[in-house]
Amino acid sequence: MKTILYATDYSENSVAALRLAHLMTKKFDAKLFVLHVFDIPLTLSSVSISHIKKEKRLLIENHNRLKEFCTEHLGDTWEGCSIDFIVEENTSVAQGILENATKLEVDLIVVGTKGTSAIKDFLFGSATTAMIKKAPCALLAVPAMSPLEDFKTMVYATDFEQADIFAINKLVRIAKKFNALVRIVHISTPGEYAGDQQMEWFKEMLRQKVTRTKMEFDLILEEDVFVGLNRYLEKYHARLFAMLERKDSSFYQKFLKTDKVKKMISDTSIPLISFNLGAL
Repeated sequence: MKTILYATDYSENSVAALRLAHLMTKKFDAKLFVLHVFDIPLTLSSVSISHIKKEKRLLIENHNRLKEFCTEHLGDTWEGCSIDFIVEENTSVAQGILENATKLEVDLIVVGTKGTSAIKDFLFGSATTAMIKKAPCALLAVPAMSPLEDFKTMVYATDFEQADIFAINKLVRIAKKFNALVRIVHISTPGEYAGDQQMEWFKEMLRQKVTRTKMEFDLILEEDVFVGLNRYLEKYHARLFAMLERKDSSFYQKFLKTDKVKKMISDTSIPLISFNLGAL
Protein backbone atom coordinates (compact mmCIF):
# COMPACT_ATOMS: atom_id res chain seq x y z
CA MET A 1 0.00 0.00 0.00
CA LYS A 2 1.63 3.19 -1.20
CA THR A 3 -1.05 5.89 -1.04
CA ILE A 4 -3.96 6.55 1.33
CA LEU A 5 -6.71 9.15 0.93
CA TYR A 6 -8.46 10.39 4.07
CA ALA A 7 -11.51 12.64 3.69
CA THR A 8 -12.91 14.82 6.47
CA ASP A 9 -15.70 17.29 7.14
CA TYR A 10 -13.92 18.44 10.33
CA SER A 11 -16.56 16.77 12.51
CA GLU A 12 -15.99 14.58 15.57
CA ASN A 13 -17.25 11.69 13.44
CA SER A 14 -14.09 11.85 11.34
CA VAL A 15 -11.48 12.07 14.11
CA ALA A 16 -11.14 8.30 14.67
CA ALA A 17 -10.80 7.85 10.91
CA LEU A 18 -7.99 10.42 10.81
CA ARG A 19 -6.07 8.65 13.56
CA LEU A 20 -6.48 5.28 11.89
CA ALA A 21 -5.46 6.67 8.49
CA HIS A 22 -2.36 8.13 10.12
CA LEU A 23 -1.57 4.80 11.81
CA MET A 24 -1.96 2.95 8.50
CA THR A 25 0.30 5.50 6.83
CA LYS A 26 3.05 4.83 9.36
CA LYS A 27 2.62 1.05 9.19
CA PHE A 28 2.99 1.01 5.40
CA ASP A 29 5.37 3.98 5.12
CA ALA A 30 2.79 5.34 2.69
CA LYS A 31 1.83 8.79 1.45
CA LEU A 32 -1.28 10.30 3.00
CA PHE A 33 -3.61 12.71 1.22
CA VAL A 34 -5.91 14.66 3.55
CA LEU A 35 -8.95 15.92 1.66
CA HIS A 36 -11.82 18.30 2.33
CA VAL A 37 -14.57 18.81 -0.25
CA PHE A 38 -16.89 21.79 0.09
CA ASP A 39 -19.75 23.23 -1.92
CA ILE A 40 -20.77 26.81 -2.63
CA PRO A 41 -24.47 26.80 -3.48
CA LEU A 42 -25.27 28.93 -6.51
CA THR A 43 -28.23 31.29 -6.39
CA LEU A 44 -29.95 33.30 -9.08
CA SER A 45 -28.27 36.42 -7.71
CA SER A 46 -24.80 34.91 -7.81
CA VAL A 47 -22.24 36.87 -9.81
CA SER A 48 -19.50 34.82 -11.38
CA ILE A 49 -16.67 37.11 -10.25
CA SER A 50 -17.82 37.19 -6.63
CA HIS A 51 -18.27 33.43 -6.71
CA ILE A 52 -14.69 32.95 -7.88
CA LYS A 53 -13.40 35.26 -5.16
CA LYS A 54 -15.38 33.39 -2.52
CA GLU A 55 -14.09 30.06 -3.81
CA LYS A 56 -10.45 31.23 -3.65
CA ARG A 57 -10.95 32.52 -0.11
CA LEU A 58 -12.55 29.26 1.00
CA LEU A 59 -9.78 27.23 -0.61
CA ILE A 60 -7.17 29.10 1.42
CA GLU A 61 -9.22 28.98 4.64
CA ASN A 62 -9.90 25.27 4.36
CA HIS A 63 -6.29 24.46 3.52
CA ASN A 64 -5.22 26.12 6.76
CA ARG A 65 -8.08 24.48 8.65
CA LEU A 66 -7.02 21.03 7.44
CA LYS A 67 -3.56 21.54 8.93
CA GLU A 68 -5.05 22.81 12.18
CA PHE A 69 -7.40 19.79 12.28
CA CYS A 70 -4.45 17.39 11.94
CA THR A 71 -2.42 19.23 14.57
CA GLU A 72 -5.35 19.23 17.00
CA HIS A 73 -6.01 15.50 16.74
CA LEU A 74 -2.58 14.09 15.90
CA GLY A 75 -0.36 16.53 17.74
CA ASP A 76 3.01 17.05 16.12
CA THR A 77 3.33 13.42 15.05
CA TRP A 78 1.91 14.02 11.58
CA GLU A 79 4.66 16.45 10.62
CA GLY A 80 7.15 13.64 10.12
CA CYS A 81 4.89 11.83 7.66
CA SER A 82 4.43 12.40 3.95
CA ILE A 83 1.13 14.29 3.93
CA ASP A 84 -0.45 16.43 1.22
CA PHE A 85 -3.49 18.60 1.88
CA ILE A 86 -6.17 18.90 -0.78
CA VAL A 87 -9.18 21.22 -0.78
CA GLU A 88 -11.65 21.49 -3.62
CA GLU A 89 -15.19 22.50 -4.45
CA ASN A 90 -17.70 19.93 -5.64
CA THR A 91 -21.48 19.83 -5.48
CA SER A 92 -21.18 16.21 -4.31
CA VAL A 93 -18.81 15.35 -1.48
CA ALA A 94 -18.85 11.64 -2.38
CA GLN A 95 -18.11 12.40 -6.01
CA GLY A 96 -15.27 14.71 -5.02
CA ILE A 97 -13.71 11.97 -2.89
CA LEU A 98 -14.03 9.34 -5.62
CA GLU A 99 -12.63 11.65 -8.31
CA ASN A 100 -9.57 12.38 -6.18
CA ALA A 101 -9.11 8.70 -5.37
CA THR A 102 -9.08 7.91 -9.08
CA LYS A 103 -6.85 10.83 -10.05
CA LEU A 104 -4.32 10.13 -7.30
CA GLU A 105 -4.48 6.34 -7.86
CA VAL A 106 -4.76 5.69 -4.14
CA ASP A 107 -4.81 2.22 -2.63
CA LEU A 108 -7.18 3.00 0.23
CA ILE A 109 -9.88 5.55 1.05
CA VAL A 110 -10.51 6.23 4.74
CA VAL A 111 -13.70 7.95 5.91
CA GLY A 112 -15.61 8.33 9.14
CA THR A 113 -19.17 7.17 9.69
CA LYS A 114 -21.85 9.08 11.56
CA GLY A 115 -23.28 6.03 13.29
CA THR A 116 -21.71 3.87 15.95
CA SER A 117 -21.54 0.88 13.62
CA ALA A 118 -19.86 0.98 10.22
CA ILE A 119 -21.40 -2.41 9.45
CA LYS A 120 -24.93 -1.20 10.11
CA ASP A 121 -24.29 2.03 8.17
CA PHE A 122 -23.16 0.01 5.18
CA LEU A 123 -26.01 -2.47 5.21
CA PHE A 124 -28.86 -0.06 5.76
CA GLY A 125 -27.90 2.94 3.72
CA SER A 126 -25.53 5.89 4.02
CA ALA A 127 -23.30 8.10 1.91
CA THR A 128 -20.52 5.67 2.72
CA THR A 129 -22.49 2.91 1.02
CA ALA A 130 -22.63 4.88 -2.22
CA MET A 131 -18.86 5.37 -2.17
CA ILE A 132 -18.20 1.71 -1.40
CA LYS A 133 -20.11 0.64 -4.49
CA LYS A 134 -18.16 3.00 -6.77
CA ALA A 135 -14.76 3.18 -5.11
CA PRO A 136 -11.77 2.45 -7.39
CA CYS A 137 -9.94 0.89 -4.43
CA ALA A 138 -10.53 -0.48 -0.94
CA LEU A 139 -12.55 1.72 1.40
CA LEU A 140 -12.16 1.80 5.17
CA ALA A 141 -15.18 3.12 7.10
CA VAL A 142 -14.39 4.04 10.70
CA PRO A 143 -17.12 4.65 13.32
CA ALA A 144 -16.78 7.74 15.47
CA MET A 145 -16.35 5.68 18.63
CA SER A 146 -13.80 3.28 17.17
CA PRO A 147 -10.83 2.88 19.54
CA LEU A 148 -7.35 3.39 18.12
CA GLU A 149 -5.41 0.22 18.71
CA ASP A 150 -3.39 -2.37 16.85
CA PHE A 151 -5.70 -4.93 15.29
CA LYS A 152 -5.23 -8.35 16.83
CA THR A 153 -8.13 -10.07 15.06
CA MET A 154 -9.56 -9.32 11.62
CA VAL A 155 -12.68 -11.09 10.38
CA TYR A 156 -13.51 -11.73 6.73
CA ALA A 157 -16.99 -12.99 5.80
CA THR A 158 -16.84 -15.27 2.77
CA ASP A 159 -19.32 -16.88 0.40
CA PHE A 160 -16.62 -19.21 -1.00
CA GLU A 161 -16.23 -17.23 -4.22
CA GLN A 162 -13.10 -16.96 -6.33
CA ALA A 163 -13.10 -13.19 -5.88
CA ASP A 164 -12.97 -13.62 -2.09
CA ILE A 165 -9.46 -15.02 -2.46
CA PHE A 166 -8.16 -11.83 -4.05
CA ALA A 167 -9.80 -9.72 -1.34
CA ILE A 168 -8.39 -11.92 1.44
CA ASN A 169 -4.95 -11.59 -0.12
CA LYS A 170 -5.23 -7.81 0.26
CA LEU A 171 -6.49 -8.16 3.81
CA VAL A 172 -3.58 -10.44 4.67
CA ARG A 173 -1.11 -7.74 3.63
CA ILE A 174 -2.73 -5.41 6.14
CA ALA A 175 -2.88 -8.10 8.82
CA LYS A 176 0.86 -8.74 8.54
CA LYS A 177 1.63 -5.11 9.34
CA PHE A 178 -0.32 -5.48 12.58
CA ASN A 179 0.75 -9.07 13.28
CA ALA A 180 -2.96 -9.84 13.35
CA LEU A 181 -4.92 -13.07 13.08
CA VAL A 182 -7.32 -13.30 10.13
CA ARG A 183 -10.47 -15.29 10.81
CA ILE A 184 -12.36 -16.48 7.74
CA VAL A 185 -16.02 -17.16 8.49
CA HIS A 186 -18.96 -18.41 6.49
CA ILE A 187 -22.38 -18.26 8.08
CA SER A 188 -24.76 -20.79 6.59
CA THR A 189 -28.47 -21.31 7.10
CA PRO A 190 -29.83 -24.83 7.68
CA GLY A 191 -30.35 -26.71 4.43
CA GLU A 192 -28.39 -24.19 2.35
CA TYR A 193 -25.74 -26.62 1.08
CA ALA A 194 -22.79 -28.73 2.21
CA GLY A 195 -20.83 -25.87 3.76
CA ASP A 196 -18.13 -28.07 5.26
CA GLN A 197 -17.14 -29.36 1.80
CA GLN A 198 -17.13 -25.83 0.41
CA MET A 199 -14.93 -24.70 3.29
CA GLU A 200 -12.35 -27.42 2.65
CA TRP A 201 -12.20 -26.48 -1.02
CA PHE A 202 -11.83 -22.82 -0.08
CA LYS A 203 -9.02 -23.54 2.38
CA GLU A 204 -7.08 -25.36 -0.31
CA MET A 205 -7.52 -22.50 -2.76
CA LEU A 206 -6.27 -20.03 -0.16
CA ARG A 207 -3.20 -22.13 0.64
CA GLN A 208 -2.25 -22.03 -3.04
CA LYS A 209 -2.82 -18.33 -3.69
CA VAL A 210 -2.53 -16.38 -0.44
CA THR A 211 0.76 -15.58 1.21
CA ARG A 212 1.18 -17.32 4.51
CA THR A 213 -0.19 -15.63 7.59
CA LYS A 214 -2.09 -16.51 10.75
CA MET A 215 -5.53 -17.68 9.60
CA GLU A 216 -8.39 -19.55 11.24
CA PHE A 217 -11.52 -20.88 9.51
CA ASP A 218 -15.00 -21.19 10.92
CA LEU A 219 -18.30 -22.42 9.55
CA ILE A 220 -21.32 -21.19 11.51
CA LEU A 221 -24.82 -22.63 11.20
CA GLU A 222 -27.44 -20.03 12.06
CA GLU A 223 -31.05 -19.34 11.13
CA ASP A 224 -30.37 -15.58 10.94
CA VAL A 225 -27.07 -14.69 9.31
CA PHE A 226 -26.78 -11.42 11.22
CA VAL A 227 -27.34 -13.03 14.57
CA GLY A 228 -24.49 -15.40 13.78
CA LEU A 229 -22.26 -12.58 12.55
CA ASN A 230 -22.95 -10.49 15.62
CA ARG A 231 -22.12 -13.34 17.99
CA TYR A 232 -19.01 -14.24 16.04
CA LEU A 233 -17.57 -10.71 16.08
CA GLU A 234 -18.18 -10.43 19.81
CA LYS A 235 -16.87 -13.91 20.62
CA TYR A 236 -13.51 -13.34 18.95
CA HIS A 237 -13.18 -9.66 19.87
CA ALA A 238 -12.88 -8.63 16.23
CA ARG A 239 -11.10 -5.35 15.62
CA LEU A 240 -11.77 -5.11 11.88
CA PHE A 241 -14.54 -6.56 9.72
CA ALA A 242 -13.80 -7.11 6.01
CA MET A 243 -16.01 -7.97 3.08
CA LEU A 244 -16.16 -7.95 -0.69
CA GLU A 245 -18.47 -5.50 -2.44
CA ARG A 246 -19.93 -6.97 -5.61
CA LYS A 247 -22.17 -5.52 -8.28
CA ASP A 248 -24.81 -8.02 -7.22
CA SER A 249 -25.87 -8.46 -3.61
CA SER A 250 -23.31 -10.02 -1.32
CA PHE A 251 -24.03 -13.17 0.63
CA TYR A 252 -25.47 -11.54 3.72
CA GLN A 253 -27.54 -8.89 1.94
CA LYS A 254 -29.92 -11.51 0.63
CA PHE A 255 -30.97 -12.19 4.21
CA LEU A 256 -32.15 -8.62 4.87
CA LYS A 257 -35.79 -9.56 5.32
CA THR A 258 -37.10 -8.49 8.69
CA ASP A 259 -36.91 -5.64 11.16
CA LYS A 260 -35.76 -8.18 13.73
CA VAL A 261 -32.61 -8.79 11.71
CA LYS A 262 -31.94 -5.05 11.47
CA LYS A 263 -32.19 -4.71 15.23
CA MET A 264 -29.81 -7.59 15.88
CA ILE A 265 -27.00 -6.53 13.55
CA SER A 266 -23.85 -5.76 15.47
CA ASP A 267 -23.60 -2.31 17.05
CA THR A 268 -19.91 -2.83 17.69
CA SER A 269 -17.72 0.15 16.90
CA ILE A 270 -15.18 -1.77 14.82
CA PRO A 271 -14.14 -0.40 11.43
CA LEU A 272 -15.27 -2.03 8.20
CA ILE A 273 -13.04 -2.40 5.15
CA SER A 274 -14.65 -3.12 1.80
CA PHE A 275 -12.81 -4.46 -1.21
CA ASN A 276 -14.52 -3.55 -4.47
CA LEU A 277 -14.66 -6.45 -6.90
CA GLY A 278 -14.02 -4.13 -9.84
CA ALA A 279 -10.81 -2.83 -8.24
CA LEU A 280 -9.22 -6.18 -7.36
